[in-house]
Amino acid sequence: GRSKPMQSVYRVIARVMNNDLTVLIEGESGTGKDLAARAIHQLGKRKSGPFVPVSLAALQHDQVEDELFGGGRDANGKRRGKVSEADGGTLFLDEVGEIPTELQVKLLRALQERQVQPLGQNQPVPFDARVITATLRDLEVEVQHGRFRSDLYYRLNVVPLRVPPLRQRPEDVVPLAQLFLQRILQRSGHQPTASAGSSADAGVQRAVIQGLTPAAKAALQRYPW
Repeated sequence: GRSKPMQSVYRVIARVMNNDLTVLIEGESGTGKDLAARAIHQLGKRKSGPFVPVSLAALQHDQVEDELFGGGRDANGKRRGKVSEADGGTLFLDEVGEIPTELQVKLLRALQERQVQPLGQNQPVPFDARVITATLRDLEVEVQHGRFRSDLYYRLNVVPLRVPPLRQRPEDVVPLAQLFLQRILQRSGHQPTASAGSSADAGVQRAVIQGLTPAAKAALQRYPW
């Protein structure tokens, strides 16, 4: 997108991509918060390291601690958590507002001390990873209602980045639609064809998709995204 709201997003990404400040990406579902996180990683100084995403909303309550900090057993007798896996790269905690209250203090301590305490292990494990989080919840409201720790919120919200919904940047609708159309045609191997291949279709010109009609563009811009 080239709209003013998206230009603001790009400016924040450019400002933070080469440092290790914690970024909190806010926005509605489907606005592309994960794409913003990946852009920060891929454009920044940690691009050669791993990008480790964790969808906290997709985990059961009792899975979160093991997934983040490790300690469960694998074929080698132990399992690294996602925090340790992100060492040297970027840890992306998607829907961080879903983290259970009792684990928020453990996450806060890990971010402060730059080490994790895996379940069942006595020695903490240091890690060096940039941390980016995303949420569709209003964490300030969650703090006010006691559902999210204020100290963790301020630790995560060092650099706020809000990704706008499409309805706030209507000038980007048609360029996005054209991009997606081009990708679909490339995936389907869409090629201009002079005529149909069967004898029954002999001489019939096949339609070739070349773009969006003015009516299609107008319909897309009228849609209440």
